[in-house]
Order: sequence, then structure tokens, then C-alpha cells
Amino acid sequence: MPGTRRCHLQDLVRCTLLTYKIAQRPWQTFQAERHALRSSTINDNGSPLAGTLRLDWLGWMQILVLAALVTALYHRIVVAWVEQLWTDPYYSHCFLVPIFSIWVIWNSRARFWNLPVQPNWSGVIITLCSLSILVLGVFGDENFLSRTSLMLLLAGLVIQFFGWRYFRAGLFPWAVLFLMIPLPRILFSQITLPLQFLSSRLGSGLLNVAGIWHLREGNLIHLRSLTLDVAEACSGLRSLMSLITVSVFYGYVFQFKRWQRLVLVLCSIPIAIVANGFRIMGSGVVGQYWGPDKSEGFFHSFSGVVVFVFSFLLLVALGHAFQLALRLFRRRATA
Repeated sequence: MPGTRRCHLQDLVRCTLLTYKIAQRPWQTFQAERHALRSSTINDNGSPLAGTLRLDWLGWMQILVLAALVTALYHRIVVAWVEQLWTDPYYSHCFLVPIFSIWVIWNSRARFWNLPVQPNWSGVIITLCSLSILVLGVFGDENFLSRTSLMLLLAGLVIQFFGWRYFRAGLFPWAVLFLMIPLPRILFSQITLPLQFLSSRLGSGLLNVAGIWHLREGNLIHLRSLTLDVAEACSGLRSLMSLITVSVFYGYVFQFKRWQRLVLVLCSIPIAIVANGFRIMGSGVVGQYWGPDKSEGFFHSFSGVVVFVFSFLLLVALGHAFQLALRLFRRRATA
């Protein structure tokens, strides 16, 4: 293992030196060619025509070399990352994140086309910081740092070769990519345990409302016919992370204001927690009146889907309530 890490560090140093040899290319030439083409390659509505911008063979070769260097640095990290997302049910929704981010960039392609290319060497500082974080992540065996360094490297390269205006234009799709980074294990445990006890208290309170006798001990809920164990998988963290991601998607697609998007994301947290409490109550009711075996297996999985759909519908209703409230406010303001 130490030998492998030493080789990885050597590859990192070589790739870094090669990357900044490539960075010496005069991107101002690229910008001048781009401006020369713009006048004859833009539609009346401001959108670019197909096949309007072409780099010369040297530009494409440098892009390919840069991509190869990044691949050499991060291919093992990305492979392990994808394997975790594929096998860990907590992060199965993360595959939608890069698709959504690419769609946002494609949807804003006309905006990127009209921005001037202004390379900024401050991107070098960000890139070097990201590579330093990569070294810490590799030698400290911390996947979260290694994966975060890839996001920072993307930011540094965009700023280095295209400028801050490009980065600001792509800030949202870049920030969304952080939703696909699994939480560090220590933080995961710190969040899961309080959620287990909170979900247990909510489930216990809802069982009291339903008039079902029970006794709660920590994350255990004892009923006459069964005992509900609110384990880590039942803490509601999986639905919470999925609902936060969906709320970000929903807020952008329906073009809510920024403060509305923020409120939607914040409201998704209590919605997911309360919905999980109802799921625990439902398991108790089914186990008490139908049979302990009926509250497990298919019902347990199916209730998770139903609760998530219900949570999303509440989120949609909240978004429509925002729109309705704004319309009423504008009408009163203009009256």
C-alpha cells in the first residue's frame, strides 16, 4: 500500500507539471477566432448555429492530453466512486446528478457562447489546492477529500482557461455535482443516530394518536405483537438525501426564485423526517392488526416508495403555494 501511494504521488507531480506546460497555450488566439466567427454564426435570436466553433488540431490535441492527465490522476478514484454509488442504496439517486448538471449546461449553451474567454491565472491556485487535497485524500485514505478535489480541479481548470465569468455562469451545475459525493463515514454516523431517535419519537407519538399501546426504549418500539427496531436503514436518511436532491431539480426546472429554491430545500428536511415517522407508524399498525410478518418484506419496501412519493407531492404543493402567494401579493400591490 505505501508503494502504491508513492507511485500515485509521483504520477501526480508529473501530471501537474505537464498540465501547466499545456496551460501556456495562448487562449487569447482562441478567443479572437471565436469573436471573428460569432458575427456570422449567430441566429437572430442569439443562439449559436450548429457546427460554428472549431478548434484547430493543436487545440484538440492539448484538450485530449489534458483530459488524459486528469484521467490518469483520478481514474481509480472515479471507478471506486461509481462502484459505491451502484452498490450503496443510500446513493443510488446520485446517478441522476451529473445528467441533470449536463442538461443545465446544455440548456444555457447560448449564454456560455456569448461570454468572452478571459483566462485567469487564479485558477492555478485553485488547481494546486485541489491537487493538495487529492494528496491528503490518497494518503489519508479519505474518499470524501479525493472526490471533492476532483470538483475543485474542474473549477480551477474552467477559471484557468475560460475565466471567472464562465465559472460564475456554471456555478449552479458545478455546485449540484457535490450532491453525488457520499458523506464521510464519521459524518454519516453523526447524522444517522439522531435521526433514528427522532424518527422513533415521531413514530411513537403517531402511534399514541392512533390509540395503539406501545413502549418506546431508545430506537425500539415495543407493541403487544411485535417490536419495531428503528435501525440505521430506517432512520430516513436515504429518503432525506433523495428528497433534497429532487427539491434542487424541481426548483430549477420550474424556475423558482433563488430564495424559493432555498426554502424548498430546507422544507424537504422536515417533510422527509415527518414522512418517515408516518412510515414507522404504518409498520406498527400493520404489524399490530394484520400480523408481525406483514410489516416486513414487501410492505416495508413498498411503504418506502409510497412515503417518498407523498413527500415529493408535498414539496410540489409547497412550490405551487409559493407561486400562488406571489401572484396574490402582486395583485394587491398593483391594486
